[in-house]
Amino acid sequence: MQLRQKWIVITGASSGFGAAAAKAFGALGCHVILGARRVDRLESVAAEATSAGAASAQFHDLDVASTASVEAFAAWLKSVTTVVDVLINNAGGAHGLDAVATGKDADWEAMVQSNFLGLLRVTRALLPLIPKDAGAYILNLGSVAGHAAYEGAAVYCGVKAAERSITQSLRLELNGTGIRVGSLDPGLAETEFALVRFKGDSSRASNVYAGMTPLSAEDIAETMIWMVSRPAHVCIDEVIIKPTDQAAIHKVYRRTV
Repeated sequence: MQLRQKWIVITGASSGFGAAAAKAFGALGCHVILGARRVDRLESVAAEATSAGAASAQFHDLDVASTASVEAFAAWLKSVTTVVDVLINNAGGAHGLDAVATGKDADWEAMVQSNFLGLLRVTRALLPLIPKDAGAYILNLGSVAGHAAYEGAAVYCGVKAAERSITQSLRLELNGTGIRVGSLDPGLAETEFALVRFKGDSSRASNVYAGMTPLSAEDIAETMIWMVSRPAHVCIDEVIIKPTDQAAIHKVYRRTV
């Protein structure tokens, strides 16, 4: 599908995969619509997307954990455009790395609200704007954690497994409409993900990627573009993408210094 002049909505666009996607789609001459809680960052990302060549770049406050915020975002969006060609549900993240026995309600609830319920809220609110029979795409950002569990991540793995199920259910529900639905599931990628998970502990966050070469946000954005730019009759249902150094959740090759 030719992406130039298409309308792309990206949630969680203030940093990481979302910010990289805004610039990558902008470079293709798309209209990019950005949503996140950190509006000051959205302003900078929108400016970078414009500099890259975006047909337009607009942004609005969006907290996917709040139904009222999602509905306000959708109402604003309807004043900007009558169509959304690509919806990228990217907002989410992990909080903490505690075992179930020591887990905290606040961390669990944050992950369920953003990764799970937020995905449903945004999709429900924007579906009326997504055209049928036009090769439109709903792309959900998942994780290898949705395929294999690991210690200290019961809830994060759970919500990412739920993301896969939501994506698969939506694919079935929209079959025949022409709207494509897929999931992009990255392994280790160096963004603010680990810093958020470890609540600002930069030393602990950097250790996640020590001695190996992780994916970058740009790698993920490039994959997004490949997925949604296939011809309208082609749907990439699911992509698992990992750095070469990561063979599995528990198997990472690390070089010694």
